Amino acid sequence: MEQDDRKLFVLDTNVLLHEPLAIYSFKEHDVIVPMTVLEELDQIKDRKSDVSRDARVAIRALEDTLGGPTTPEQIVSGVPLPRREGHSDASGTLSIFPDHQIEFTQGALPGDSNDNNIINTALYLQKAHHPRQVVLVTKDINMRLKAKGAGIERVEDYRSDQLIDDIRFLSKGFHIFEGNFWEHLNKVSTTRQGRHTVHEVPLKDVDSEPLYINQYLIDEESDFCGRVAELNDTHLHILDLGRDRLTNIEAWGVKPKNIYQGMALHALMDPEIDLVILTGPAGCGKTLLAMAAALELVVERKQYDKVIVTRNTPEIAESIGFLPGTEEEKMTPWLAAVTDTLEVLHKHDANPVGSMSYIMEKANIQFKSINFMRGRSIQNSVVLLDECQNLTASQIKTMITRMGEGTKLICCGNLSQIDSNYLTAVTSGLTYIVERFKNFEGSANIYLNGVVRSRLAEYAEEHL
Repeated sequence: MEQDDRKLFVLDTNVLLHEPLAIYSFKEHDVIVPMTVLEELDQIKDRKSDVSRDARVAIRALEDTLGGPTTPEQIVSGVPLPRREGHSDASGTLSIFPDHQIEFTQGALPGDSNDNNIINTALYLQKAHHPRQVVLVTKDINMRLKAKGAGIERVEDYRSDQLIDDIRFLSKGFHIFEGNFWEHLNKVSTTRQGRHTVHEVPLKDVDSEPLYINQYLIDEESDFCGRVAELNDTHLHILDLGRDRLTNIEAWGVKPKNIYQGMALHALMDPEIDLVILTGPAGCGKTLLAMAAALELVVERKQYDKVIVTRNTPEIAESIGFLPGTEEEKMTPWLAAVTDTLEVLHKHDANPVGSMSYIMEKANIQFKSINFMRGRSIQNSVVLLDECQNLTASQIKTMITRMGEGTKLICCGNLSQIDSNYLTAVTSGLTYIVERFKNFEGSANIYLNGVVRSRLAEYAEEHL
């Protein structure tokens, strides 16, 4: 490419914490890391937090490129990125900019804050390399506003791992046909496969958005409810389920309150599905259904040996060591939603406290910190990963790859309750796995539409 056509991307620290190998995501363009960013990574890498690991990975990636036989002049001017598996299109250069040596001129932001130093670096490079386009990349919304106000022409969020542009387009796991589903069809071939009824429908007769495996199908007028069992270029195979059957499924005394909970419970109880993703607003029943299904599968049906419950908590790495007791006792405050659910499931027992203790032991329920899950291989278990909207794509990949033979993973989360400073609804790891796993035959995703906790919670979800 001509030199003027190649962009200069200036990276903020939070980009490298969000994606440690982000330097390989800019194809043929050049990447600049200010010295201030290296100083921030150095301060973060020794913290007792999960983000410190990402800082160390980012530093090693920089070392792999710049740590060879390079001169200081080459490091400042730019070193070609080495070939790396999975990043074959990265052909630009990487350089470290010594912003601490620059005397910033009029127009620079005042003060010694790291954000201001990085913005001033981008301003300096924008003027020095004109007419080349200089782009400041940061996941900090306020920093993007400051940078635009300071005069930087191009400021962007880091979106290389973003699969959708709007959360409204996220797959919900089901499709609702207008009117009566059967009236849309010209030809249907029905067969029996054991206890199941399967309909073969010409794909051209199904007027809908692109369908995918294990997606549930319902309509507005009839009792039709099915699930996509097989899909090819010409035909769609639908497993006939029926609304009555789904709304009458029972797990540990819990019955669905609507068709969405029925679809979720059907997926949770299906032994052929290894990953169930439950999304939806607060109070829609995600944790209750997941816990009821887990107890049913472990205690009653004896299909699994134990239940492992874990979740992400932003401050857990600093706080867990100062609480008294074992790992499970330390995790209890952050897993109160699960213990509350167990209380609900057994509130009508003669001795609710005794029932809970008995079930905790019978189902071998274990509370584990997500920080200690790396390196494990979990066999024959039901794993409930709660609040996973706060996980990045790499963190959730780490969790999924821990699952061994005979293990079922249930991921629950609400994309409107993200606590992480570096994530939005479209960049959350929960959104990432919903999109990545929708064509995997061993997974199902259900958006639980509607709040069933109480009329107060329902009103708050709709009006606040």
